[in-house]
Amino acid sequence: MNTTETNKDFKKEVVEELAERLQSDYIFPDKAKETAELILGKLSNGEYEGVEDPFVFSNVLTEDLQKITRDRHLKVMYSTESKSIEKEKIEEEMLEEYRRKTKSINYGFYKVERLNGNIGYIDLRNFVDTQLGGETAVHAMNFIANTDALIFDLRKNGGGSPAMIALITSYLFEEVTHLNNFYYRPEGQTRQSWTLPYTPGQRYLNKPVYILTSHYTFSAAEEFTYNLKNLNRATVIGEVTGGGAHPGRVQQITEHFRVFIPTGRAVNPITNTNWEGTGVEPDIKVSKELAFDRAYNEALKYVKEKYKDKQEYQFLMEEIEEGLTK
Repeated sequence: MNTTETNKDFKKEVVEELAERLQSDYIFPDKAKETAELILGKLSNGEYEGVEDPFVFSNVLTEDLQKITRDRHLKVMYSTESKSIEKEKIEEEMLEEYRRKTKSINYGFYKVERLNGNIGYIDLRNFVDTQLGGETAVHAMNFIANTDALIFDLRKNGGGSPAMIALITSYLFEEVTHLNNFYYRPEGQTRQSWTLPYTPGQRYLNKPVYILTSHYTFSAAEEFTYNLKNLNRATVIGEVTGGGAHPGRVQQITEHFRVFIPTGRAVNPITNTNWEGTGVEPDIKVSKELAFDRAYNEALKYVKEKYKDKQEYQFLMEEIEEGLTK
């Protein structure tokens, strides 16, 4: 397909398949029906005929899907590369693509380090499924295990897998802890998410945890933040997050068009709601540019107070003073 191949018959295939998928899978049936009627009506009225570029067409469809649902997860994507629409081949191709992409970003762990003052820092930009990123996550949590405070930087994290959330969070609690519930419309089932009874390596207990957020922080990154905030296990510093609480999956609807359809919704066991449309409110609201400095200073003050009367930690106090003056 070239960039001008957007004739009425082709658009008809995309829109009709999209409308069908929405009505069968989207988490809210009433909104799915209303949205399907909207795009089918626009197709019938010829309102898509003026759109000549398929990339633009995907953006126009996305805007139409979000007009009624206000769901930022719901998104149409176009690729110049032809993809199979056979279910088994689709799943195999998507999994291989996911493997390649996530490996190239070190399964989301961009930086893991010990900062001056014995502060742990993890720049995490994706919650990759544990089947691929689990070993890297374990190494990251073991690397920072002996620090006195920990900063998770999620300012560039757009989401990912609840399984990775459960694995990382398991290091922060001694007891098995209920994190979240997810209701999925296609199965009509609710699945619970809990921390794990066992972690490879020592747990990170009774030490402060800080989470940095931005408006870009989204989906699974918001769940991680929302869970720990409501469990009083972390201090959230930064901006209100993006506001996407509906998990789902990418579906291939034609050889060139895909759609991410949210099939479930999160229901937190503490609040009985979620962060959809509202985002997660920080405990300390500052711009994303100032979030790290604020968290680092809070962590340094904690460590300074912890070791202030212990002469053998003088070297650490010097690190802390250096950090506080930056």
